[in-house]
Amino acid sequence: MVDVSRNSALGASGAGELFQLLRDGKPRTRAELAETTGLARSTIALRVDALMHLGLIAPVGDAVSTGGRPSSRFALNPGARVVLAADLGASHGMLAVTDLTGVVLAKHRGAIDIGQGPEVVLGWMVEKARELLAELDRQHGELIAIGIGLPGPVQHSTGRPVHPPIMPGWDGFDVPGWVQQHLQVPVLVDNDVNISALGERAAAWPDTEHLLFVKVATGIGAGVISGGLLQRGAEGIAGDIGHVQIPRGAGVPCHCGNRGCLEAMASGPAIAAALRADGLDTRSGQDVIDLVKHGDIQAIQAVRQAGRDLGEVLTACVSLVNPSVIAIGGSMAQAGEHLIAGVRELVYARSMPLATQHLTIVQSAAGSDAAVIGASMLAIHHALSPESIAAMTT
Repeated sequence: MVDVSRNSALGASGAGELFQLLRDGKPRTRAELAETTGLARSTIALRVDALMHLGLIAPVGDAVSTGGRPSSRFALNPGARVVLAADLGASHGMLAVTDLTGVVLAKHRGAIDIGQGPEVVLGWMVEKARELLAELDRQHGELIAIGIGLPGPVQHSTGRPVHPPIMPGWDGFDVPGWVQQHLQVPVLVDNDVNISALGERAAAWPDTEHLLFVKVATGIGAGVISGGLLQRGAEGIAGDIGHVQIPRGAGVPCHCGNRGCLEAMASGPAIAAALRADGLDTRSGQDVIDLVKHGDIQAIQAVRQAGRDLGEVLTACVSLVNPSVIAIGGSMAQAGEHLIAGVRELVYARSMPLATQHLTIVQSAAGSDAAVIGASMLAIHHALSPESIAAMTT
């Protein structure tokens, strides 16, 4: 029996708690809800009416009758509201408007420069968000929450970036406060790798309790899901593996101020710089990917080595976290099996057999959409919590 009888922020109605049973989209009758919760049918009827009034649930047809008039069934109404999801990277921004199950209704991708500062980048986001809502013919009042991923450490409780290495002008900036001046809804902010982990799990591994999502792009980082929950750590930087030192990087300076970091050796810009020093015209990670796709042996070997460097750090992660899935994403994952082969080579060779006997190391299934899907999940989880539903009734 599910205990949804206690009072919530909705007062005695308890509609917020009851709604959690209906979030899975499975249609249920009032009688089935009463049986599951142990509440009186009259109480269930009041709470169902409250949720119907908000539009969050809707009738989905009649159940099989056991005599008399057929009983109506109710389920989540995915289109009742929408959320905005934003993946803001170092040089790109992707926005999506989704329904309450995370289905993308419209999206936009554009070039940005995170170094232009928060007002410029967030101003772009707000402008494009309004355009997407207009494209869908949805009113601003139908927007229920916003999820944002940023390419740097974020204090999740406040949504403020904390000393982000590649985000000049963002340190301590009140991202939720600024956005709410323009779009008056709750704003959730997290590191882009954390939300990518949420997105990857939602898209491809919903039943996996222990997962690492590793992003290899301009920077390198990992999102850690353990016990089915995203692990942010004490200060929100759990999974910041890009600044772990590796032997091959000894003496190589990193933009974080240290030397020998994984990111200084295996990120897209680092691979491009190494190949450029060997005479190839590689100005960016994308140039490296293009060479790999055209079969350039030198580029393939460099990417494979970057995979080994990454695998060296992930070997320690496997022993510490014991994931069952490691998903490799980010722009450099477009290099395909060459990067992942290097990771597997080190992890499977150096980890304990017990830790790797059921370990899957694969390319991200969600791909470039991982972060925006995760930002959507972040916003939806907040928007549909009992407390948020309570706020909708006031």
